Amino acid sequence: MTLAGFIASLNREAPPQDLSPLLQALWWDAKGDWTRAHEITQEIESPDAAWVHAYLHRKEGDIWNAGYWYRRAGKQESSHDLNTELQEIVEQLLARKSQE
Repeated sequence: MTLAGFIASLNREAPPQDLSPLLQALWWDAKGDWTRAHEITQEIESPDAAWVHAYLHRKEGDIWNAGYWYRRAGKQESSHDLNTELQEIVEQLLARKSQE
């Protein structure tokens, strides 16, 4: 899948089956279900999950908590707008999935 495919899938009622849990979390967030996205993400322990967690808390407006998760992810706090950061995370997760 590509970023364009991910975005196109947002017109569905549920995420595509072949998306990883973190990509599903981002899919739900893009559909406006922050809570569902957060619930999925907090069950996963990895640098990628910490990055998604950081993005979600930044979107929520909890900058202190977002900073904690960026540090756990080994990432700089994002200075991009939220949509750009979402796309960046999706692209990186899709690239990793295609390398599996």
